[in-house]
Amino acid sequence: MMDKVPLGFFSNIFKRRSPNDIISRSKSDSVVKTLNWYDILILGISCVIGSGIFVMVGEAACGNAEHVGAGPSLVISIILAGVACIFPALCYAEFAAAIPDSGSSYTYIYTTMGEFAAWLTGWVLILEYMITNITISVAWSGYLFQFLEGFNGILPNWLIHPPVWLVNDYSTAVMKCQVMGINLDTIPQIFGIPIALNLPAIFILLAIAWILTRGTQESARMATLMVIVKMAVILLFIVVCAFYVKPSNWVPFMPNGIDGVILGTFIIFYAYLGFDALATTAEETKDPQKNIPIGMFGTLIVASLVYCAVAIVFTGVIPVDMYSMVDIHAPIAHITRLIHQDWIAGFISLGAIAGLTSVLLVLQYANSRIIYAMARDNFLPKVLRIRHKKYRTPHVILWSCATILIILGMFIDMSVAAQLCIFGTLTCFILVCSGILILRKTHPEIERPFKVPFCPWFPIMGIIICITLMIKAMPSLEKSSILFPIWIVIGIIIYLMYGYDKNREAEEKEKMLMERFEKLKEEKNEN
Repeated sequence: MMDKVPLGFFSNIFKRRSPNDIISRSKSDSVVKTLNWYDILILGISCVIGSGIFVMVGEAACGNAEHVGAGPSLVISIILAGVACIFPALCYAEFAAAIPDSGSSYTYIYTTMGEFAAWLTGWVLILEYMITNITISVAWSGYLFQFLEGFNGILPNWLIHPPVWLVNDYSTAVMKCQVMGINLDTIPQIFGIPIALNLPAIFILLAIAWILTRGTQESARMATLMVIVKMAVILLFIVVCAFYVKPSNWVPFMPNGIDGVILGTFIIFYAYLGFDALATTAEETKDPQKNIPIGMFGTLIVASLVYCAVAIVFTGVIPVDMYSMVDIHAPIAHITRLIHQDWIAGFISLGAIAGLTSVLLVLQYANSRIIYAMARDNFLPKVLRIRHKKYRTPHVILWSCATILIILGMFIDMSVAAQLCIFGTLTCFILVCSGILILRKTHPEIERPFKVPFCPWFPIMGIIICITLMIKAMPSLEKSSILFPIWIVIGIIIYLMYGYDKNREAEEKEKMLMERFEKLKEEKNEN
């Protein structure tokens, strides 16, 4: 690639896709449109209401060894996160209505900022979805065994308390062996390499891949069932624990000042991964110009109300000085035990299993569609474009991703992984808000069934808020603040070594085909 003319190189990396071409391609592609506004809303609630409540509420409120928590002011953090999401959500809705394509923000950036920016956006999205799948599958495994604890004495002990190396990654297995006084020699080795794997996490990842292979409509039905179960359990938690709320526990309201509120807002953003995921459904949605905006804003309203209710009850049950006692990896279930309401802990674990399953369903779906769109644009190998003959789903991507997730799940640190996902989410929000400003200038003629109001001020506010959250969080989140730029650099290298050349090859082939077509046309006219 280095032998290319520099001016040509720079013109290529800023080369944009025509929105009209993308729309035409989406219509011609053999994708079955099965989703309506209700399906989009259910998928959104499936993704947004789950990981935030069952995984991240504890860390956002109580903090951890790396950062402080918001304390009772978590409800303010949630409101701020919801408000901050309004501006990117409006931009996503306009893009999805104007350019209904499965690539989501990757495609939107391709039409506004060009090839290189699009690749980096897709690369960030892959990080966001892949890592989130790993963290949530591990949390799913943890809640599964909390649920099985209720059957102690009924089910076999080997099922309730399996060997540590069969339900944890290696580093976690070593840590638990040390805490429990178990000899590390119990962890098996193959050719001198210690082996530890989380079998339940592997099972749920493979199960989700199988469900998604069978089609989006079946996935939406599964998500509906999961939403009903988890919403019932969340309501049970709110109603029961509300009787144990003491207003005195909300004092001090901001134990760590404004820094705690801002960090709480940053952490709770982990729950709002669903907007980009919903935009990936545009190509498989009936009347996406209407149904995508309804699904997005319905999701935002429902999720914010539920999160606020849970935060008020969660922080009102125990005083601030007891936060260190809370298990931040399973905060909701642990809170019920602290107030001696063990009987609902099992129900909460069951709801968490359902909730996290629905989140995995949406995230794996979104990840597969992003990768499919990138493969279709020559950034990734052609084999990833293959669809299932019967179900018309990208089954090669689904099963390939499940395999990669299983391998990576043996090494990933959950807390740092979650922070990386948040950095990725905020980066995509910034790019999408910027993209709307550009699209309004470059393609004013495109039909926009939905428009961002008060443009350019709303997109600009979205950009400012997201940048502020990232800057404020970086000093406290040192590991993820270093790893995220490293991921970006790796993406740049892959683009320069593979994606750039593949796009130029595709352009040459297209040019040759056009020349051949014109030649045949001329010969036909002469005859």
